[in-house]
Amino acid sequence: MDGLAITLPHIEDPNNTAYFPPVGNFETFQDDAHYEEKVREWGLSTTREVKKEFWYKEKSQQRLVTVKGYQAYGESGDYYTIIIEFQDGNLSCIHPAYLKEMQSPSFGKALAADFADTSSAPSEKDAPKKASEKSEDVTKNPAENSNKTKPSAKKAKKEKQPALELPAEKVHFTAKVKQFALSWNHFNEDNDEVIVLEDVVIQEDEPIEVGLGWCSHSKTLKKFELQPGESLDFDGKIVKKKLPKGKDCDEEFVVEETVLYKINNPSKIKKS
Repeated sequence: MDGLAITLPHIEDPNNTAYFPPVGNFETFQDDAHYEEKVREWGLSTTREVKKEFWYKEKSQQRLVTVKGYQAYGESGDYYTIIIEFQDGNLSCIHPAYLKEMQSPSFGKALAADFADTSSAPSEKDAPKKASEKSEDVTKNPAENSNKTKPSAKKAKKEKQPALELPAEKVHFTAKVKQFALSWNHFNEDNDEVIVLEDVVIQEDEPIEVGLGWCSHSKTLKKFELQPGESLDFDGKIVKKKLPKGKDCDEEFVVEETVLYKINNPSKIKKS
């Protein structure tokens, strides 16, 4: 998918909502814990009880939607398109940051003001892009949009390490807890708690030595009361996703090394 421009089909409905259905398959949530992890990662819910419904706001109406899944793209899978479902069953793609913006009370007021001022608005040719166009730009071509935020080739070359052939399915791991850390989440503009693992090995017929990896310090993992130095056996999915360094945090929660691989939804965890 990397490097390819993706154009999503545009469908209108009687509510005048422009739908952008997902192209191809998309990832669904494995369980409630996985849903909670992703929704918090995208900054869509910061309360103790994770939201199940979100507002999709347009100039003349507001509609409730649920998050059904997501598609990851970009060379390292760092970028996401969320798949939302309307109450009439229609699916559509939207950037997580834009859906987050829609949850703000001021977002609806700004759209209403724009709608009331259409008589004095400039022509479509000369007008600046509105919020709705922003959504369309992101969903029509997520791969192209991600290029604007990718690091320079020079920086990428400096950090380049030998590429690993990562399995797409869930696999078994052994690893050791290296440290607890904080990682900056640009969706909710706050630090997330993470665990950095070392000596990560994918246990297959021919073991794959990953080295360093990281995962979210979820409620599920906190129940195990992990400590640095403990060895672990667990199942999970691994993706190439660099750990963002934390901001404005104590030195003990900062990771000095570059950590390129994330392990999603670890399960069947055993300590030794």
